[in-house]
Amino acid sequence: MTVKLEVSEGVGTIRLDRPPMNALDIATQDGLRELAEEASRREDVRAVVLYGGEKVFAAGADIKEMQVMDHAAMVVRGRALQDSFTAVARIPKPVVAAVTGYALGGGCELALCADFRIAGENAKLGQPEILLGLIPGAGGTQRLARLVGPSKAKDLIFTGRQVKADEALAIGLVDQVVPADEVYERAVAWAARLAKGPAIALRAAKESIDVGLETDIDTGLAVERNWFAGLFATEDRARGMRSFVEEGPGKAKFL
Repeated sequence: MTVKLEVSEGVGTIRLDRPPMNALDIATQDGLRELAEEASRREDVRAVVLYGGEKVFAAGADIKEMQVMDHAAMVVRGRALQDSFTAVARIPKPVVAAVTGYALGGGCELALCADFRIAGENAKLGQPEILLGLIPGAGGTQRLARLVGPSKAKDLIFTGRQVKADEALAIGLVDQVVPADEVYERAVAWAARLAKGPAIALRAAKESIDVGLETDIDTGLAVERNWFAGLFATEDRARGMRSFVEEGPGKAKFL
């Protein structure tokens, strides 16, 4: 397997393992979808880390594999490619990308599927597909523009240039920059903190935000309203309010 799911203390790490550059071939794309769906189902996984190892996150698609594909083949494969990344984006739990080294093309698109991105000081991110006469095909034109705004997304996609960690932080492409050897530890710590939180409320928050970004505000408000009311039926809500009244804020222990 070129991608693995490892679970420890509520945190599931989806680990790319296709040296030397974690090129995202078809088998790896399909593995991402399968493991994202597994992480979504498993009750012992309460938060997820996306990780490519100490040296590289993912340097993009397998170009040699793609080179032999014609239009008809990509019409069929293109949907499966997007579906693999969408499965990661729709994991109904907090997801953090731990980015070291290169996150280019599909690698950058995979990082965009996370809720939060922690990058090493050695990270370089970008969408270089234009240099191949292509555009991003795994969600980059949509998720990047939503994250950093259309002008910055067009700059990166039109030019294909790579951005270093400091610029990525400045434009909002990543959320935190740390020494490269601390990336995975920081990502696990972020995930572990949220793994102790109220799972259904976290799911509600993620879905409300994500759906709201993809629709009009009235629909988004309706999603929020329905989740908000629905959470009053959960044990976590009862625990949280009881703890607040009896002990003060921030001390509740959730199931």
